Amino acid sequence: MAKVKVAFLGCGGFMGAHAQRLRAHPDVQLVAMCDVAEAGVRGFIQQHLGAVSPAPAVFTDPAAMYAQAKPDAVFIATPHTMHFQHGKQALQAGCHVYMEKPMVTAADDAYALAEVTKKAGKILVVGYNTPCSPEYLWLRESIRNKSLGKLEVISGFLSQDWMRLTVGLWRQKPELSGGGQAYDSGAHLLNSLCWSVESNVAEVFAFVDNHGTPVDINSAFVIRFENGVMASIAIGGNSPGGGSHMAYMFDGGRVEIDPWGSSFMNVFGANGSKVKWPAIPGKDQTPDDNFIDAILGRAEPRTSPANGIIQSELMDAIYESAKTGRPAKPKRRG
Repeated sequence: MAKVKVAFLGCGGFMGAHAQRLRAHPDVQLVAMCDVAEAGVRGFIQQHLGAVSPAPAVFTDPAAMYAQAKPDAVFIATPHTMHFQHGKQALQAGCHVYMEKPMVTAADDAYALAEVTKKAGKILVVGYNTPCSPEYLWLRESIRNKSLGKLEVISGFLSQDWMRLTVGLWRQKPELSGGGQAYDSGAHLLNSLCWSVESNVAEVFAFVDNHGTPVDINSAFVIRFENGVMASIAIGGNSPGGGSHMAYMFDGGRVEIDPWGSSFMNVFGANGSKVKWPAIPGKDQTPDDNFIDAILGRAEPRTSPANGIIQSELMDAIYESAKTGRPAKPKRRG
């Protein structure tokens, strides 16, 4: 079986983790790396891929990388507001796309990128952890089949020392980030919410505190989905006590789970007692592995542009509500 030729666009941040995951993958050949500075790309290769032979080619121009290295797929980890153009360029160059979260930073761009993906006939996934975990798959199936009754209310939080960790970085520059903590780390929490509920958002009421920075640091919002499920979410970006939690409240029980990485899950029965649930079938899979398996036809992609659309609609509504002080409804097409 021919290996999937993979390129990286953006050689900072979390791309080091992708390098660790893919450098020894039996079905992957890392063929090219691209970023704005050649020295940075070479340093990244030396740090993370020194043992890879042949060494990936070095580029500072994505178009040249696609034309010369001819990758089958690209992992994109560039500033958020660049995701739309970078994703579109890669798809039109014939690549499958793994996009770091968020997919894009505006609902119009989300719809447009979905159309480009469909026209290109390629796979686009968004790099979220929980859809690839057996725990969240089990939870979503439980919501679908009502094994714990009807899902009614969800409460969740994310706590992180985000403001201090991102001082002076592009993440606090709206023209590059598209938003603050809610759009950055908060994207994991919000995707877990929307991915599991499987309903369009009907209405949002949001409060945002920038803490004197150009972007949102703390935020709190209430969400009503079209299927009647209600959710309250708090995202704290000025707390050194990092953590995340989500409680799903059914009329026949409750599930508490880690909405970032599925590191824990507790199931409570109708009487409120903790259930010693049998082992959840399946195995943890990284989003990277799911992406490669999907390209090779061995699995369905766990995320798609549809997830990027609903999250972009939600974020647009959150920021609109915070700005106007009134509830906001997502501007949905069709």
